[in-house]
Amino acid sequence: MKITKLISAAILALMFGAAANAQDPKTNLRPDETVLLYTDILENTPDPVYAKKITCAGFEMGEDNKVTNPETISKGGDLSDISKMARVDLYFPKKPNRQMVVVCPGGDNRYAASFREGIHVAEWMLERGITVAVLKYRIPNGHCKVPLTDVHNTFRYCRQHAQEWGVNQIGIIGFSAGGHLAASGSTLWVDEVTRPDFSILVYPVITMEVGVTHRGTRERLITENAVWNHHVADWYSLEKQVTRFTPPTFLALCSDDKVVPAENSLMYYNSLIDHDVPAELHIWPNGGHGWGFASEKYNGKGKDSFSEYRSEFEVSLERWLQKVKK
Repeated sequence: MKITKLISAAILALMFGAAANAQDPKTNLRPDETVLLYTDILENTPDPVYAKKITCAGFEMGEDNKVTNPETISKGGDLSDISKMARVDLYFPKKPNRQMVVVCPGGDNRYAASFREGIHVAEWMLERGITVAVLKYRIPNGHCKVPLTDVHNTFRYCRQHAQEWGVNQIGIIGFSAGGHLAASGSTLWVDEVTRPDFSILVYPVITMEVGVTHRGTRERLITENAVWNHHVADWYSLEKQVTRFTPPTFLALCSDDKVVPAENSLMYYNSLIDHDVPAELHIWPNGGHGWGFASEKYNGKGKDSFSEYRSEFEVSLERWLQKVKK
C-alpha cells in the first residue's frame, strides 16, 4: 500500500542542510514538489535542486543497491551514490498541454547528470507545456533490478496523480545509461500503468553485447559473472526485448560519439521497425556524447559541443512530441 505524506520543514532542513555549498545549475528554476519514493530515507544531500514541498510516496523499496557512501555532487551537477533516497522532482507548467515526461539522466550508472540531463530538460519541456518528473534513481551497483524498480514506481505515482495534474499521456526520456533505463522502462514494463506512452532516447546505451555496449554501464548494471550469464545479458539487451507493444520512439545521437557506439541506437531502431513500432531516428554528424540540454544558455558561448545542430534537434523533438500527443 502506498502512503503519501508531507515531510516537515525540520526534516527538510536535515535532508538538505548541505545544499548551500552545492553547485549551481545555472537556472533559477526549482521543482514544485520533490517526492521521495521510499519511506525510511532521510539523509543529508548536497543536491541544490529540490522543492519546498517534500512528499514521501511510501513505496516498499524491495531490493537494496547496498550503497552506503553519502551522496556527492560535481561542479557540473553529476549526483553520485544515490541510494535509499531515490526521488522525483516534479515541475508543473503554467499552461499544461496534458503531456508528461519522466526524465532519466545519464551517468555511466555511477551518477545522475542532474543538470544537463535533468533540470535543463525540465526547463525546455515546461516552455512547451509539458509536465516533468526528473527521476534521481538509485544507481544499480550490480543490482540490475533496482533502477527499473524506481522507474516503475515513478510511473505508478504519476499515473495515480495524472488526473489531478491534468495529464493524460506520460512518456519517458533518457540519456546514455539513462537511455538504457528509459529503454528498459519501454520494453520491460509490467502492466499498462508502468508502460510509457512514448519514449525518447538520446545517445542511449541499448545492448549488453560485448564490443558494442558501453563497458561501464554494463559492469555496474550486472556483475562481471552475470555478463557471462546469457540470460541476464540478453534480458538487458533491449533490442531483443522490443515487441509490437513497445511505445513509439524518438532516437537522437551523433555519429562521432566515441563513448556509446551508434550501433546501439541502430540495433534498437531496426528492432522497432521489425515489430511495426513507430520510430524516428536522427543522427547528426558531430556533437559527440553527453550534450543533453546543456546549451550555451547554461554553459556560455562556445561551450556547447552540439551547438551546430541543437536547433534542428529541438525542432524535430518538438514536432515529434506534437505528433504523438493524444
